[in-house]
Formats: sequence, C-alpha cells, structure tokens
Amino acid sequence: MNWQAIKTIYLAEMARTGRTIGQSVISPIISTSLYFVVFGSAIGSRITEVQGVSYGAFIVPGLIMLSLMTQGISNASFAIYFPKFIGTIYELLSAPVSFVEIVASYVGAAATKSAVLGLIILATSELFVDLHIAHPFWMIAFLLLTAITFSLFGFIIGIWADNFEKLTVIPLLVVTPLTFLGGTFYSLDMLPPFWQKVTLINPVVYLVSGFRWSFYDTADVSVGVSLLMIGLFLAVCIALVAWIFKTGYRLKT
Repeated sequence: MNWQAIKTIYLAEMARTGRTIGQSVISPIISTSLYFVVFGSAIGSRITEVQGVSYGAFIVPGLIMLSLMTQGISNASFAIYFPKFIGTIYELLSAPVSFVEIVASYVGAAATKSAVLGLIILATSELFVDLHIAHPFWMIAFLLLTAITFSLFGFIIGIWADNFEKLTVIPLLVVTPLTFLGGTFYSLDMLPPFWQKVTLINPVVYLVSGFRWSFYDTADVSVGVSLLMIGLFLAVCIALVAWIFKTGYRLKT
C-alpha cells in the first residue's frame, strides 16, 4: 500500500475545502439553520412531539443525514470529475498507484469533509433544540458509514458524468427527494398504512431511522435492518468501483 500517495491526494483534496469554505461549510450550515426556523419553529409549534421527542429535536438526525448524503456525493463526484475534465486523470492512472489507493484517498477526503460537516451541524442544532444522544458509539458509526458510502457513490457519479450538469442530476433529482420522503421530517407512524408500506421501498428510510435510533432510542424500522441496508449499498458501490477500474469505464477514453 502506497501510503505516501494516499496522503498526498488526501491532503490536496482537504486543502481544496479551505479555498471553497463558503460553499463547502457555510452554505450547508445556513441551509440547515433555515430548516430549523421553518420546520422546527413554524411546524413545531403545531406538532409538539413525535414518538415522545420534541419536533425540533426529532428532525435533527434527518437533517444531518441530508447533509451527509448530499455533501458526500458532491465532494467526491467533483473531486474525481475535475481531473477527468482537465486531463490529469491519465497522469494519475499511469503513476505507480493502485485503484485502491486512488479510491481510498479521494473517498477518504470526501467522507472526512462530510462527516466533519455533519458534526458541525450537530453542534449548530444545539443552538435551537436540546439534544440527547442515547447511543454515542452507534451515532458515530452511522455517521461514518453514511459518509463513506455516499462519498463512494459520489465517486462513481463523478466517473460516470461527462459534463458538469450530470454531477448534480442524481443529488438533486434522486437523493434529495428520497431524503425528504424518507422520514426526515416525520415518522412513518404518521402515514396511512398503505403509504407506510410504500415508503419502506425508499432506502433512505433505513438510514434516517437507524441514525435517529442512536439519538432517541426509537426507530421506524429495525436497527439491524438499517445496518444491513447501508452495508449492502456499500458493498454494491465497492463492486461498481472495482468493475470501473477493471474495465476502464469512462477512464481510458
């Protein structure tokens, strides 16, 4: 394992955050604060509690998950697409660096940035609501697993995309709607029985539910199923990345 190569790419990607701190950090924090103002205050004044938790506190895990997924995808997809766009990807592919080291450095940097942002949003939410984390270890575990998985997914999107517009198609038209419909702002118990069953098709439900359980010891679905789903998605992403580097899909042409 070429640790020097991993360190070099990782630090270069982390340094890029400092140059785009407004877009990478400040913008998501402002957006999350607006969610608290609109949903936590306006709707929270009408919905006092959900599953024994104040509404403002109830939506915190979902908002963190929303940021983790969107930022993980955004950071990783742009990180690998930009070298493709300017042509430096060929220098990287011809260097004595394996695909494992390339993926580990780019995905590691994207996951680090999204995880740190998630913790910043968690700290910011303390300004609006009182939080209690029932299972701190599992909270960190879900945080890191989600950050790594969706950064890996973003890496795949960055390789697949052949223009800048495609970098935002899946996050905006797929991931964000699934997050909003995945129990971020409500419990599945609040839905009619038919829609409860339909909602279970949405994979984001399991991520939000598991993460919320780590806070309040309450979940819409089994915690074991939540871990299984994120593990399955992670395995699929790893398999796709391995296939991409094996075949050279969108890398050698």
